[in-house]
Amino acid sequence: MRRRLRSAAVPVHRHALPQIALDAGLVALAYFLSYQLRFDEGAPERYQQLLDRSVTIAVVGSILVFWAFGLYRHWWRYASQRELLRVVQAVFVATLLTVGGIAVLDPAYVNTATGFEGVSPPTGVIALFFLLTLTFTLAARWVVRLFYERPVGSYRPRRGARSVLIVGAGEGGRLVLKEIMRNPDLGLRPVGFVDDDPRKRGLRIAGVRVHGGTGRLTRILDDVEPDEVLIAIPSASGALRAKVVSACRARGVPVRTLPTVFELLRGGGRMVRQVREVRVEDVLGRDPVRMEVERVGEYLSGRVVMVTGAGGSIGSELCRQIARVGAAQLVLVDHAEDNLFAIERELIEDRHVLNVAAVVADCKEEERMREVFAEHRPAVVFHAAAYKHVAMMEANPVEAVRNNALATRVMARVAGDAGVHIFVLVSTDKAVAPATVMGASKALAEWQVEAACHRHPDTVFTAVRFGNVLGSSGSVVPIFRRQIANGGPVTVTDPEMTRYFMTIPEAVQLIVQAGSMARGGEVFVLEMGEPVRIMDLAEQMIRLSGLEPGRDIAIQIVGARPGEKTHEDLFNAYETPVVTEAARILRADRPRLNPEWVEETFDHVGLLVLEGDATRLAAEVAELALVRVPADAAAAASAASSNGASEETPIAHVDPGGPVTVREPT
Repeated sequence: MRRRLRSAAVPVHRHALPQIALDAGLVALAYFLSYQLRFDEGAPERYQQLLDRSVTIAVVGSILVFWAFGLYRHWWRYASQRELLRVVQAVFVATLLTVGGIAVLDPAYVNTATGFEGVSPPTGVIALFFLLTLTFTLAARWVVRLFYERPVGSYRPRRGARSVLIVGAGEGGRLVLKEIMRNPDLGLRPVGFVDDDPRKRGLRIAGVRVHGGTGRLTRILDDVEPDEVLIAIPSASGALRAKVVSACRARGVPVRTLPTVFELLRGGGRMVRQVREVRVEDVLGRDPVRMEVERVGEYLSGRVVMVTGAGGSIGSELCRQIARVGAAQLVLVDHAEDNLFAIERELIEDRHVLNVAAVVADCKEEERMREVFAEHRPAVVFHAAAYKHVAMMEANPVEAVRNNALATRVMARVAGDAGVHIFVLVSTDKAVAPATVMGASKALAEWQVEAACHRHPDTVFTAVRFGNVLGSSGSVVPIFRRQIANGGPVTVTDPEMTRYFMTIPEAVQLIVQAGSMARGGEVFVLEMGEPVRIMDLAEQMIRLSGLEPGRDIAIQIVGARPGEKTHEDLFNAYETPVVTEAARILRADRPRLNPEWVEETFDHVGLLVLEGDATRLAAEVAELALVRVPADAAAAASAASSNGASEETPIAHVDPGGPVTVREPT
C-alpha cells in the first residue's frame, strides 16, 4: 500500500531521468532561440541580461509543469494521441508559468528616470518560446516512437516468410500489421487487407492495400494467392467467420483468427503469437452473448455463494465467473475428488482467489448437506450437480433419478431450512417433453424447485433451462474432434438431427443474470439462436481440420439411440415464452402444480429408488413426464404406453385453462 501511494504522489516513471534531462535541454534551447529569432541583430543588453537570469526559471518551471501533467509516467515509445495532447496543454501552462515567474521574481532590472524597473520578455519571445518548446518536445517523442515502431519502409521479412491476407482493417487488423512489421522473426509478410467498409477500399494502411470486402474474397484470394488468411476481427459474427472459412477451405488456404481480449489477457503473450486456429465455436452462425459479469452478478458481491457440481463443466465455469464479482466466500461442493481438486487449484493458484472452500460431499446425503450449510451459511446456491449422459442414464435409471431428482429435493429442502436467499437450479432442454429417464429426472427436478417455493416462501427458488453447451464433457464437439483425430469415421445418429448450442461462458453468464431476476418459482429459458444440424456440424469440423468429408474422413449414420429425439425443444406445448428485461433470457409461463401432489410423487419415486426396481422406476417416471400435458393428450399417451406403470401412482393432469387436479390411485 505504501508503494502505491508513493507512486500516486510522484507521477514519475523510475526510468524517466533521461527523459527529464532531454526535456530540460530542449526547453533551454527553445528559450535561447526565442530571443535570437526575435532580435535579428542580437538581443539588447537588458534582454540579454533577462535571458541569462531567467533561463533557470523557464527550465525548472517547465519541468515541474511537465511532471505535474504526468508526462514522465510512461516511456516515450508508447506515446499515444492522448499523451501528445497532454504535451500541448503542459507546454501552454509552462509558458504562462515562465512569464508569471519572471514578473514576480524580476530577475533583470533597467534603470529609468523613475528608478529601477523589472524587464519583462517581449510578446514575440513568449510566442516563439511556446512554439519552439512545443515543436521540440513533440518531435522528441515522435522520433523515439518512430525508432521503435520501425516504419514500413525499413521492414524486411525474413527469407521464406509466409504471405498473409488480413481480414479486417480496423483496430485489430492494424495492431496485427504493426506486430508483424515489428517482429520479422514471426515469418509473416502482409499482402493486403479485406474489409467490408466501402470507404476503405483501395486505401493503403501502413503501405498495405485494402483490396475490397468479403463479397470479393474469392477473387481476392485468386489474385493475391496468400499462404494463409488471418481474421483480425475479434468480434466477428459466426456468419462472417463461416463465410471466410468456406472461401479459404475451397482453395486449401489455412485460416486463423485473432483471439478475444479475454484470451489475450489470459495468454499474456504478443498478439500475433496468440493467433489460433478457427474453432467450430466461431462458425456456428450465432453471435456470442457479451455482457459484464461484474454488473449482472453484482447481487453476489459480499455474499457466501455455494456451487454444487463445482468440478463439472458448468459448475467450474460458474466458479470462475462468480470469483470475479467479489463474493465473500465461494463454497465448492462436489463428490468427485479429482474434479474438485482441479478447480480449487485453478482458482487459488492461477486466479489468486483465496476465499475458496472446497467441500467433498454428495448432494443426495441430507445429513451431510445440513452440516455443510450449517458450517458455511450460503446466501446463494447454484445447484449444477447432475448426471447428463443420456445413453448412460438409460442404462442406469435408478441413479439418474436418485442424483437428478431426489438430490434436488434434498438440496431445496436443506436450502430452505437454512434460510438461503436464492436457489438456482441448472436444468436442461432434455426436461422438455422428456423421452428419456435423464430428461424425466430433470423435469422432476424442475417440479421440485417449483414446489419448494410454497414450503419455503423466504427463499427464492428458480430454474434455468438451456440446450447443449460446446466443450462440455460428453458434448458432440469433443467427440467429433476425437473421431477426426483418429482418422474417422465421424458418427452421426440421424442426418436431420438438430441441436441448440451455446458456449459454456455464455450459458454461465446468463445463469448468473437469471439468478438476479428470480422472484420465485420461475423457469427461465436461455435464448440459444437457431438450431444447428449435426450433419452440418460434422462436415464443418472435418473441413476445419483441413480434410474433406467423405473423401478423407467418412461420416457414418448410426441411428438414434433409445429415447433420443431428432429435434430438441426449449418449451413444452403447455408453456408460453415470455420476454424478460434480459435480451437473451425468456420465462416459461405455465400452470402451477399442486405442491402437495409433488411431495407425494417424490415420496413414491423415492420408494422405488430404494427398492432398486429399474424397470418399474423407468416406466413410472416416463408416465410422470406426461403430467403437464393437457388431459386428452395425456390420456391418449397413457393408453398407448405399456402396462409397466403402477396403478398406484397419482397422476396430476393440467388443463391449460384451469387448475391442477389430482387423480387419486384406484
